[in-house]
Amino acid sequence: MEPMVNCQSREGSKMVNIGVIGYGYWGPNLVRNFSETPGLNVTMVSDLDPGKLELVRKRHGCGTTTNYRDLLDDTSIDAIAIATPVNTHYELALAALQAGKHVWLEKPMTETSVQARRLVEEAERRNRVLIVDHTFIYTGAVRKMGEIIRNGELGKIYYYDSVRVNLGLFQRDVSVISDLAVHDFSILDYLLGEHPVAVTASGTNHFPGTPENLAYVTLFYDSGIIAHANVSWLAPVKVRQILIGGSNKMITYDDLEPSEKIKVYDKGVSFTDDPNQIREMRIGYRTGDMWAPKLAVAEALRVESEHFVDCIEHGRRPMTDGHLGVRVVELIEAANRSMRCRGDTVNIQKRS
Repeated sequence: MEPMVNCQSREGSKMVNIGVIGYGYWGPNLVRNFSETPGLNVTMVSDLDPGKLELVRKRHGCGTTTNYRDLLDDTSIDAIAIATPVNTHYELALAALQAGKHVWLEKPMTETSVQARRLVEEAERRNRVLIVDHTFIYTGAVRKMGEIIRNGELGKIYYYDSVRVNLGLFQRDVSVISDLAVHDFSILDYLLGEHPVAVTASGTNHFPGTPENLAYVTLFYDSGIIAHANVSWLAPVKVRQILIGGSNKMITYDDLEPSEKIKVYDKGVSFTDDPNQIREMRIGYRTGDMWAPKLAVAEALRVESEHFVDCIEHGRRPMTDGHLGVRVVELIEAANRSMRCRGDTVNIQKRS
């Protein structure tokens, strides 16, 4: 076993000591941001690959171990961040909560909504903070879109249309819906404050024995909003675009745009039922100005890390808490079920 080494805490006020399980694709981003967050001290990192742990020691000088249990047994560690394959999330998060740790859990939260609800119950019973890393909620662009929508500038929301495609990374254990559409599910939850009532999805796996690598998902809402997401690992280029249409204004969001990621268009249509105009085109078109609002530039993971510390220190509920995680996993389950039944409509149970 890799020898376990502890790091010294930073100087200053009380620190939240955090251990990280998993140093693969996303783990390095977590450790870097945690290390730069005031009030947060990366005490130890666990991974099964000794080569990756050597990188941790060179980059951050932190303690390392190949046995994640060392993190759970260390009473000086207050919180555990889990960045491992989704099929391990439930077991690791439950063990961390039962060890009295606060938990940072990567998306999607768990494989099943039953597991996700069990983690929420455990965290609430033990009064521990459980945050799910739906990173886009903490970006300046998504927060600005939420502000615009809540201010009523768009008027009545009509639709949400997203394209989230690229070439790879192919996942071995989850479909493209769990990997990419999960972002749209969390963004929609944040922007609309409304849960869908039904979902349809179609998709396919072009390589036998592998998860679906392309899908089209449609969500239906009681308010009349319709949301659509096109997700794929088989596109020749990377695209990250969202359109949101309202009765007053419309928004475009291009996450790959270096500046002016968000553009608000004063465009729309008006419709009249005036019987005197029954023989005429009853739709009027309005074209006005476009403006690009200024966005916060702080890295989303850094914002989320600071939020995590604040929630731990003051007993606050995270923006992306376990309840959001449950709702997102429910949508993944429903969309996967519809996709595997060739697009059958799957109704979603309403929860308080």
